[in-house]
Amino acid sequence: MSAREEILARVREAVAGAGDVEIPRAYRLRRQADDLVALFAERVDDYRAIVHVVPAADLPARIDACLGERRMIVPDGFDRAGGWDDLDTADGVVTNCAVAIAETGTIVLDHGPGQGTRAQTLVPDYHLCVVRADQIVPGVPEAVARLDPVRPLTWISGPSATSDIELNRVEGVHGPRTLEVIIST
Repeated sequence: MSAREEILARVREAVAGAGDVEIPRAYRLRRQADDLVALFAERVDDYRAIVHVVPAADLPARIDACLGERRMIVPDGFDRAGGWDDLDTADGVVTNCAVAIAETGTIVLDHGPGQGTRAQTLVPDYHLCVVRADQIVPGVPEAVARLDPVRPLTWISGPSATSDIELNRVEGVHGPRTLEVIIST
């Protein structure tokens, strides 16, 4: 028996015979927002990310302009040819997302097609993420409803940053130092 199986067996034994408990779920599920794209762009910008809002027709040109001559990891399923495979020498990664949250400016990756692996999205110093307008939802409950809970999820709210004990901001410690987001409308 694995450690996981042992723990789950102990939990099952501990709750055996306990009655069902109703968990109230009375929180608000729908949030009102007049312009989800504008709200999301504003919140992402608040996190010190670089934000572009472009028409879908201009998306390929904007991606090329953002990437320039960088050596990029391009995950399987991302609609762009070429890519760099070596995490040690790549300048960055370009991905799609699973969903984006307007209220919090959060991007969620479920590491499906075009989203790469966790290592590919957390190791490089630069992350370019493409978000389609139809992937933006008002709040966290709507985002969770769209996600598959068995997939690995990475929630990104701006570039990686932390503060030391003296409150000096340090970027790039736990992920990309630079996050650039293109919102395709």
